[in-house]
Amino acid sequence: MGNIVPIPDWCVSLLPPTPIRLQGNILRDGSGLRRNSSSSVINLDGCEKLEFEVSDFFLFGCPLALVLALRKTIAPGLDLVKSRPACQHIYNLFHPADPSTFRLEPLLAKDFHMIPPFIIPRYQKFPLGDGNSSLLADTLQSYPSMFSGVPEPMSTTMLTPAHSDIWPSSEHLVSTEGQAAQPASPAPCNVARVIERWWGSKRIDYALYCPDALTAFPTVTLPHLFHASYWESTDVVAFILRQVMKQQNVEPEQSGLEISDYSPPLPREKWLRRRTQVKIRNVAANHRASDVVVSVGGPQVLSGRFTYGPLDVVTLTGEKVDVYIMTQPSSGKWIQYGSETTSSSGRICCSLPPDKWLPLGTYPVRMFVRGDHTYAECYLSVLPKGMECVVFSIDGSFAASVSIMGSDPKVRAGAVDVVRHWQDRGYLIVYVTGRPDMQKQKVVAWLSQHNFPHGIVSFCDGLVHDPLRQKTAFLQSMVQEAQVKIEAAYGSMKDISVYALLPVPAQQVYIVGRPSKKWLNQCQFLSEGYMTHLAQLENRRTHAAVPANARVGLAKGSFAGAGRGSFPRTACPPRCRSEHGGSAGVTEQARKPRSVSLRFNSEP
Repeated sequence: MGNIVPIPDWCVSLLPPTPIRLQGNILRDGSGLRRNSSSSVINLDGCEKLEFEVSDFFLFGCPLALVLALRKTIAPGLDLVKSRPACQHIYNLFHPADPSTFRLEPLLAKDFHMIPPFIIPRYQKFPLGDGNSSLLADTLQSYPSMFSGVPEPMSTTMLTPAHSDIWPSSEHLVSTEGQAAQPASPAPCNVARVIERWWGSKRIDYALYCPDALTAFPTVTLPHLFHASYWESTDVVAFILRQVMKQQNVEPEQSGLEISDYSPPLPREKWLRRRTQVKIRNVAANHRASDVVVSVGGPQVLSGRFTYGPLDVVTLTGEKVDVYIMTQPSSGKWIQYGSETTSSSGRICCSLPPDKWLPLGTYPVRMFVRGDHTYAECYLSVLPKGMECVVFSIDGSFAASVSIMGSDPKVRAGAVDVVRHWQDRGYLIVYVTGRPDMQKQKVVAWLSQHNFPHGIVSFCDGLVHDPLRQKTAFLQSMVQEAQVKIEAAYGSMKDISVYALLPVPAQQVYIVGRPSKKWLNQCQFLSEGYMTHLAQLENRRTHAAVPANARVGLAKGSFAGAGRGSFPRTACPPRCRSEHGGSAGVTEQARKPRSVSLRFNSEP
């Protein structure tokens, strides 16, 4: 099977001591004590013990089962049940094709070699989990026939490799799990016996997604590839967070900003116009929809435009578009609210009937083209009357460099922290820009890349001669029709004339740039930058938090990948950039991996 990966001392310290001395210092050295560590202490019994209590113990491709089987081989009378780790729950995570990992469950109950391990759901499909229970009791109830007899003593021959032929791939794991017997009540004595011998109250073996293409790789290279994949897998991180949050009784934030990949249930249909297929060939979709802000009880109208090419080279005319809304963001279910046909300019307008008006909340909206399932996405925000918001001008107040097309503008230091300060206090965040809506994907991707908090984003309707007038019209309609109150506004010198036409006090208009005597009475200049301004906001008590009843349904968090565009000259991915726009020091292009690395986060 190749080389055996050694287990660290701190890992073995969770296991109870055994009087068996193994040759080769596999578990203990010749003196009977493991080497000292700053994170452990030695009891009077001569065994090490951690200075803190361990609740959850996660194993990533660890051959611990092989070590325990070796103990059982040397001492046949050794009861592995007494080797339970000093923790509440243990999670043995592995890839089914990893040749260096083995299952722990068959060592505790031999019947589990016929039961597939628990499948860790894919994060892209199930961000909050797929709802399947990992409790041991639920598993026993799903396989009543296997636990009807009296359990036999466990032997080392039941050591089951994670890559056994019983589970050749993750797809087979899913199909095998789906063929489980109907739930029934197993014999009480057997259930009590298994639970008594078990380590904790949950399943122990957990299988990760493993692409079938890995079967073509040499077996000797697989352990290295799998070991690297654990630290960059979103499936692993999401699984660990779910277990920790359940232990601490913490409910995940129901923001609804993380939208999993979704395809409409209807299959792709033929284009209504024959020339459409020829027109859109070799051009990428550039659809967009406008974020909508309405007051509760007001009409809810959605609009979008469907074009192809970076400069709207092709307009989608006379084709069907289906409108889907995630009415319950926590559930992840999309509901179709109607179908519209694009006009000669590629636009649609969908008015929700009064009996289907949505209550308070922020709802993701997607408009799918039936011909190719490309889509435009936006958010529908239903707000209470008198909701307070803070307005930010993207180009003037956030960007520290000028960028018209293609490049990634730098972010002013402290800009993200100031926006998050207002969001944490319960205010609605509104972003305005004079850019045309054809750049929506790039702008939203830029906001997402730099971890800006989620908010309403407003663009100009195409190329216009006076973008400031478009900004003013949007903000005035939001104040008059949606009855939103603007608490503060940020921008550059060009935005002073826009904010002067809105009911915003001059003391609450913050302008980035050098002070000018002409505008001293109409705004406050942030000449010392956002960091100094943030310190002033935190020390100031005049801005009370928005009442709880006005925050109903407001989504918090960042854009979380809402933008699908990308920047050709991006220096490093979002995780390598600081919130102030600084670089992490090493660019994506400069990184040259020493060996092949696999990411298992994308669908096959």
